[in-house]
Amino acid sequence: MKRLFIFPAVAIALSLAACGGSENKNTSTDTEETSATETPATETVPGIENVEVSNTIVVESNDQMKFDKELLRVKAGETVTLTLKNVGTLPKESMGHNLIVLKPGVDVATFAGEATGAADADYIPKTSLSSIAAHTKLLGPGEEDKISFTLEKGVYTFICSFPGHYGVMQGKIVAE
Repeated sequence: MKRLFIFPAVAIALSLAACGGSENKNTSTDTEETSATETPATETVPGIENVEVSNTIVVESNDQMKFDKELLRVKAGETVTLTLKNVGTLPKESMGHNLIVLKPGVDVATFAGEATGAADADYIPKTSLSSIAAHTKLLGPGEEDKISFTLEKGVYTFICSFPGHYGVMQGKIVAE
């Protein structure tokens, strides 16, 4: 009697495993084809349709290592004015924040690794200046910095490069 239950269970398990295997293979192929033809300018950013276009932006950073905005939408080719405000209370030496807009295609982890060694330059590595579209200075509690820049059409990642922050303090700017 037990064999009657084991045989169908094994048959179902094998069927599911076989279906799952071919499904994953097709998904990988589709993903490779998509990423090979996708450019940063055509990258789809989930939720961007809910973000208002504005070239005057205020972003706040805090002691919980967060930006209050993680998705920004601007008009490409026009001046963007961005103000970063550090609304935290912890000292700059332990919880300083900046905002760096990276050019499309820059590897964030590699950049952040280089930034860690640039304490004397507000964690903005001189060796990677060609990877940066714009940046603020490093801010302590209650400080703010206003910058102006222009972006070409595309999707740009922005981060805080203070050591250990980039993993949670990052977002996207879509210039359209």
